[in-house]
Amino acid sequence: MVKKSVLLILLVLLVDQAIKIYVKTHFIMGEEYKITPWFIIDFTENNGIAFGMFSGQQSKIFLSVFRIIAVFGIGWYLKYLITSKAHIGLVMSVALIFAGALGNIIDSAFYGMIFSDDCFNVGTMFPPGGGYAGFLHGKVVDMFYFPIVKGHFPSWFPIWGTEDFIFFRPVFNFSDSAITVGVLLIVFFQKKFYPQKPEENKAVNKESGETTQNI
Repeated sequence: MVKKSVLLILLVLLVDQAIKIYVKTHFIMGEEYKITPWFIIDFTENNGIAFGMFSGQQSKIFLSVFRIIAVFGIGWYLKYLITSKAHIGLVMSVALIFAGALGNIIDSAFYGMIFSDDCFNVGTMFPPGGGYAGFLHGKVVDMFYFPIVKGHFPSWFPIWGTEDFIFFRPVFNFSDSAITVGVLLIVFFQKKFYPQKPEENKAVNKESGETTQNI
C-alpha cells in the first residue's frame, strides 16, 4: 500500500509540473488554445485563492504557510491510514489530495524564484536575472477551462439578471483536479471507506432490540 500511494503521488506531481512548466514556457499570460469549443487551455496565474482573495504580499505568505501546514497534516493522516491498514480506496483518495496540495505548494514556494515575469512574454525557466518573486511568493499556474454552457441570465433573475452565464467558469490545474477527485471519492464511498466496527454494529443492534421490546 505504501508503494502504491507513493507511486500515485509521484505520478500526479510529475504530470502536474510537466503541464505547468510547458504552459509557462510556451504561453503568454491570457493566451488561449481551443482543443474543443468547451475545452480550452487558458493560461492564467492565481496569486491567492478563489476570486482573488488573499492576494496581498503578507496574505500571500500566510496562505503559503497555511498550505504547508495543511500538507503536513494530510501527510500525517495518510501515514496513519497506511499503518492502520485502512481501505485501499481511502488511502488512494487521501494520496490524491496530498499530491494535489503539494503540487500547488511547489508553484507558490519556488516558481517565483525559477521563472521570469511572463506578463507580456513567454516565461523563461532559470532566467539570468533571477525570478519574478522570492520564496513563498510564487503564483499558482492554472490552465484548464471548461465553458461547457454559455448564455445569459433572464432579466427577471435576482442579482445577475441579463448578465453572462458560463458553466463551468473557474480555470484550474491538474493538482486541483486531483484534490477534487480525492474529495469526491471519499464523499461518494464513505460508507465503504469507513465501515462500522463490530462493536458499533452490536451497539446499534442492541439499541434496536431495546426499542422493539419497549414498543
